[in-house]
Amino acid sequence: MITIAGHDLVTLVQVGSSDGERWSLRLICYPTGSVQPTIRAAPVSRRWMDGLPMEFGYRCLPLNMANAYGWEILCPTRYEVCWNGEQTKDAVTVTAVGEPEFRPTSHFGSGIVTFHTGYLFETEPGYNLVVSGPANQRKHGITPLTGIVETDWSPYSFTMNWAITAPGQTIVFEPGEPFCTFFPVKRGVLEEFEPEIRSLDSVPEKQQQHDAWQQSRRDFIIDLPKAGTEANDSRWQKSYYRGFLPDGSPAPADHQTKLRLKPFKDHTDVNNDE
Repeated sequence: MITIAGHDLVTLVQVGSSDGERWSLRLICYPTGSVQPTIRAAPVSRRWMDGLPMEFGYRCLPLNMANAYGWEILCPTRYEVCWNGEQTKDAVTVTAVGEPEFRPTSHFGSGIVTFHTGYLFETEPGYNLVVSGPANQRKHGITPLTGIVETDWSPYSFTMNWAITAPGQTIVFEPGEPFCTFFPVKRGVLEEFEPEIRSLDSVPEKQQQHDAWQQSRRDFIIDLPKAGTEANDSRWQKSYYRGFLPDGSPAPADHQTKLRLKPFKDHTDVNNDE
């Protein structure tokens, strides 16, 4: 961290790029135990989406982007958890295969399963971490709880908690399965917005584009089952995915169809002063 005139500034890391120099923000994790679960960039793929007819779920760009939005911490071994429906801590049983020093616990009772991440995280000044389960991941009988942590100053490690929703059922977390997803968000950014509700006809150009899209969508749905039509051949409309407005004009240049998150680099053998 750089301090100038008593103010902490965001630490900027100089990195190379094909078009010159750019700057990036640091996201640091410090191992806190002997077991260091694998951290990876969240993948786009989901097993249930793979099983859909023609894998049509991957045609939804917002879904794909959400799937890959952040990093995941993976289970180092297999865990089985079961809740008998009572509110006490011992109402949840946890069975782990290997790695006995790293296993979920029943810390709160009431069917809550607590995972320790194995790390202390540090973000740049003014950035929080959003902590939850993997986005758009189906898991029967249990649901992830979401937290927002001020990781820029806090020396306190956080836990990832899941709430069992199906008492009496054994729920399995497999080795390599993500139990936690996290990503940074600028603190206070939501409070900077001034929400408004306006009539669409107050912005004629936007209304014209929206009306054109609605008409094209109606025509597409009508033609979809008709062999030989453009809709039947293409099977789905791609304007948003490709970044085009209904009139064919392009979306802003920073339209994204894929996230390219960097992997965590192991610097545990680097001196703090370096």
